[in-house]
Amino acid sequence: MTDAQETAADTTLRTPEDGPPNGLPPAPVPLLEPREGIPEVIADQESLDAVVAAFAAGHGPVAVDAERASGYRYGQRAYLVQLRRAGAGSALIDPVGCPDLSALDDAIGDAEWVLHAATQDLPCLRDIGMVPARLFDTELAGRLAGFARVGLGAMVESVLGYALEKGHSAVDWSTRPLPEPWLRYAALDVELLVDLRDALEAELERQGKLEWARQEFAAIAAAPPPPPRKDPWRRTSGMHKVRRRRQMAVVRELWTARDLVAQRRDVSPGKVLSDAAIVEAALALPAGTRSLAALNGFGHRMGRRQLEQWQAAIDRARALPEAELPQPGQPVAGPPPPRAWADKDPAAAARLSAARAAVTALAERLGLPQENLITPDTVRRLCWEPPIEATADSVARALAAHGARPWQIEQVTPLLVTALTTGRAAKP
Repeated sequence: MTDAQETAADTTLRTPEDGPPNGLPPAPVPLLEPREGIPEVIADQESLDAVVAAFAAGHGPVAVDAERASGYRYGQRAYLVQLRRAGAGSALIDPVGCPDLSALDDAIGDAEWVLHAATQDLPCLRDIGMVPARLFDTELAGRLAGFARVGLGAMVESVLGYALEKGHSAVDWSTRPLPEPWLRYAALDVELLVDLRDALEAELERQGKLEWARQEFAAIAAAPPPPPRKDPWRRTSGMHKVRRRRQMAVVRELWTARDLVAQRRDVSPGKVLSDAAIVEAALALPAGTRSLAALNGFGHRMGRRQLEQWQAAIDRARALPEAELPQPGQPVAGPPPPRAWADKDPAAAARLSAARAAVTALAERLGLPQENLITPDTVRRLCWEPPIEATADSVARALAAHGARPWQIEQVTPLLVTALTTGRAAKP
């Protein structure tokens, strides 16, 4: 550790309640280089075996991060994995050269992983054989502790007094070889992650929220992979402009054709055809390639073969029988949108208003975002279909059935019982 790093590491944790001394925030210490320098990128089995042995011999939590190529490549696969552990140092692993990291996962065993915004990285790590038994999410810890800014750079600066390098988070991490400045940035992302974890654990303990955080972390680690999204084409940007079923069929056909091309070429779908172009074609329903070429997004830079490909998708939608056209909207599994409650069920609308007010007041008193206290969807479902008799036990059971953690149930159940039975917000 450099003298500057030792100085910063010795500083006292600045908590959300602390104001800047003398009205002036302390200047953060720039973190410019990893302690042991930039590690060599691991891209072959022999080098990976050495990393596996080192991390198996290490001790304590393991800092983990992953870089993807969102906006450049198809899907959300990892293109670089960064790790750091006491006794092992830092490692940068290329999952293209080393696509199976299950041996590293075995070496880490049941050691705690430390990630920032864990739910973003866990899917791509799972794809290469890495699944944590336990984890600590520094972003979520920051939310529970009441920090206003919970990005990694902001947390490291406000909690530990360092300024991390910025500017490479959105680059094309599928680039090979990876430039040295990018590798430095990647290594620094895990440099102080365990230090941040330790400081946040102490702060959560001070606030009496550490058990809450542990329950949240356990829920993330135990969560199964999300199921495939139904009708993903409906999430096309600008879809709200498309109202006729035939036009919706055009969006579906173009989206599906684009996805196949993007997957085959391993590029982001937006680089094949923009959402705006898909919506433009759906609204215009062009009858041929000449009309299609006149639309925004299908200009002179697009070759004839590409135009024919998109026109074929449009023609398939135009030829569909009425019975095979998509229905407007999506089947709603839960309650209707809250804006419709006053007309559909005024009593439910009153319950929801009271519950929202009570949850908001309690979240403010506890110093954490209300969506972390209890998810808005859980509150809506409970208010739309409350237990026949709203008691502490029945409401607690309903909350648990919707996935609420024990600490959440303990905090919000009394307020929600009152909101469900009287329609008035209880005071937290």
